Amino acid sequence: MAPTQHNTYGPGHALPQVQHHEWRTAENSAAHLIPHLKTSASQNPHLKMLDVGAGSGTITASLANYMPEGQITATDISDDILQRARFHAEKKGVKNISYQRASAYELPFPESSFDVTHAHQVLTHLDAPVDAIREMLRVTKPGGIVSLREADMRMWCFWPEIPALQQFHELNVQQHISNGASGTAGRELLSWALKAGAQRENVEMSFGTWCYGSAGDRKPWSDSMVERLQSGPVWRKALEDGTVKREEVEEMIDAWKTWAATDDAVLGIMNGEAIIRKA
Repeated sequence: MAPTQHNTYGPGHALPQVQHHEWRTAENSAAHLIPHLKTSASQNPHLKMLDVGAGSGTITASLANYMPEGQITATDISDDILQRARFHAEKKGVKNISYQRASAYELPFPESSFDVTHAHQVLTHLDAPVDAIREMLRVTKPGGIVSLREADMRMWCFWPEIPALQQFHELNVQQHISNGASGTAGRELLSWALKAGAQRENVEMSFGTWCYGSAGDRKPWSDSMVERLQSGPVWRKALEDGTVKREEVEEMIDAWKTWAATDDAVLGIMNGEAIIRKA
């Protein structure tokens, strides 16, 4: 039987499109996991963790600080982004991470291989997120945990409310969904976990936020959004099919630059978070 064909990762892995991901750390993007990781590491210092869709590896490397005697395996579908993750870990002096190319749908590990499986902003891009969670549960040991965190694309809030940014957000969600991805991953996370076979009493659900408010936070986000508008595959396709006009794209670029340079500008994004204890 031929393998199932799934949608591709819409933004692509070119550095300008993913560089803003490197703002992310365990502390600002996996805080719901940290208490569980500390407890698990105190009980078993030699933890084995799988980080699915690790990307540039900044979260992976900071999670490693909480399990210094353990071992993390970081996976992604892009060899180039895994190389960047390896470089980041080396720069930080982190030595307990290995890297392997793998799809979230077909993790190349035996059943019950890991104490902790982590995925961050992976499921929102997939056309079959339940299948991916089921696969993560498969490779997690009984009594271990699967940690998930996914943005709710529809739940962004801006200040100032610049019309071109509001248009960007609406079109960005539409394009995301048209690629087979989810605009409501954060709010659907619990539902997906249950459909994947998790028992309700074994799922701890929460919501967390990102806030881009300081100049140092706003600039990398704005720079990346400008790069996506100028050269990203999603917006290039939108221009080609007439979803957006060139002058509208230019207005959005100017709006992001204005937002980044405005002292009272903020962007808040809601994220669904789940800790699944495998029965």
